[in-house]
Amino acid sequence: MRRKAFNLYSTHIKSLFGGRVHKISIDAGFGCPHREGGRAGHGCLFCAPSGSGSVGIEAHEPIAVQVENAKALMRRKYRAKWFIAYFQPFSNTFAPVKVLRERYDQALVVDDVVGLAIGTRPDCLAEDVVDLLAEYDRRTYFWLELGLQSIHDKSLNYLDRGHDYRCFLDSYQRAKERGLKVCVHLILGLPGESRDEILATADEMARLKVDGVKLHLLHVLDGTPLGELYKQGQVPMLEMQDYVELAVDFIERLPPDTLIQRLTGDGPRSILLAPRWSINKWEVLNAIDAELERRDTRQGARCRAL
Repeated sequence: MRRKAFNLYSTHIKSLFGGRVHKISIDAGFGCPHREGGRAGHGCLFCAPSGSGSVGIEAHEPIAVQVENAKALMRRKYRAKWFIAYFQPFSNTFAPVKVLRERYDQALVVDDVVGLAIGTRPDCLAEDVVDLLAEYDRRTYFWLELGLQSIHDKSLNYLDRGHDYRCFLDSYQRAKERGLKVCVHLILGLPGESRDEILATADEMARLKVDGVKLHLLHVLDGTPLGELYKQGQVPMLEMQDYVELAVDFIERLPPDTLIQRLTGDGPRSILLAPRWSINKWEVLNAIDAELERRDTRQGARCRAL
C-alpha cells in the first residue's frame, strides 16, 4: 500500500541515515511532577502505575545496559544499524540539569546511538532544561516529545493532566525559539470531544507547524482511574472504523512536511481493558492505508495552514 500518502517518520529517518534506525525505549528512573513529585499516585487519568512505555523496558538495569540489550534484540529482529535512545516512561526532564545531563550521556556514549528523543510534559520544561535540550540538539540528532493529548482544556481537565493548553503553547514556543524538533502526542476518541473538536486540534497542529505528531487512540488499562470509570460504563470507546476515519481526517489536515511518528497504539495485553481491536496494530494501519486510498486523498489535502 502507498505509504507515500503521508509523511512517515520511519521513511524519513532511514533516508536521513542511509539505513535502518530504531528507537530504544529507556526507563531512566525519572518521576513525574503530577505524581506527588515522583512515581507515587495515579497521575493522569489514563496512566498506568508504571507510566507510559514499551513492554520489556529493563527499568532495573543501568541505562547503558538497557541500550546494549535492546540493540542486540533490534539487530536480531529488524537488522537495525543505528539507534535513537528514547527516554520514554514518566517525565524525562523532571530533575536538575546536572542529573539530566548525566543520564542522557549514559545513553549517547553507547556505540551506534545516533540520537536522543526525550519524552516529557509541557509543565516540566524550565528555562535551564530547555537550554540543555538545545545543547543536545547541537550535538546529535534530537527530538523533544511533548505529551499534549488535546488542545481543549475541558479534555485536559477530564484527563486530570495538571496543565492547560496555554502551558503547552508556552513550552512549545520556547522549544521552537531554540530550534528544537518537537513531536506532539495526541489522543483521538476522548470522551466528550466531538469530531469538530478533534479536527480543531489537527488544524491547530497545522497552524503551529509542528515537526511531528504521534496519534494514539484512547485505550483503557486496568489499574488506572480511567479503567475504573470504564468498568462503571462511563467511558465510551471508538470502534475501529470510527478511529480509522478520524485518523485519516486528521492526516488530511496536517501540513505535508509534518512527520507522522505514530498512527495508533495499544497497551500491554495483560492489562488492556479496551478496545481489544487495538491489539491488531497492523490491521489498523492497513485500514488507514485503505481509507486513504478509498478517498484518493493524502496528508495536507485539507490543510488550512497552507
